[in-house]
Amino acid sequence: MKVELPEVADTRELGRRLGQLVRAGDLVVLAGPLGAGKTVLAQGIGAGLGVRGPVTSPTFVLARVHRGGRLPLVHVDAYRLGSVEEVDDLDLDADLGSSVTVVEWGSGLVEQLTDAHLLVRLARSPDSEDREATLEPSGGTWAARLAPLGVSARS
Repeated sequence: MKVELPEVADTRELGRRLGQLVRAGDLVVLAGPLGAGKTVLAQGIGAGLGVRGPVTSPTFVLARVHRGGRLPLVHVDAYRLGSVEEVDDLDLDADLGSSVTVVEWGSGLVEQLTDAHLLVRLARSPDSEDREATLEPSGGTWAARLAPLGVSARS
């Protein structure tokens, strides 16, 4: 499913809506180049979960846990991680069952943490601020849960 995101606010709103749909144990993997909106989407997911405080990029600390909402949000930046072994060293699976884990730059590194995950590929137009997201559910109930998003989508 592709979603047009003409404004940064649209990216945050998509995240907010995803944050309302996620369940404990969910893994959301965010992929895309610098400036595509990965952190903005994670901020929206945090808002949808109702977490307290700002959701900022965990680039230098690798992972942050945001609490106070419906579920804890584990926000990871895997940009500086080079292998599955380095991901394993973070012990993300320790919190996985009771929280929502969102991993920026995690494609190819974290999918083994769960049987099902949602891959969100973000792209930015080189000529404008326009963005789009491609939501790729992998297993589980993701496809059914995404159906009521009510966003303008095309396959």
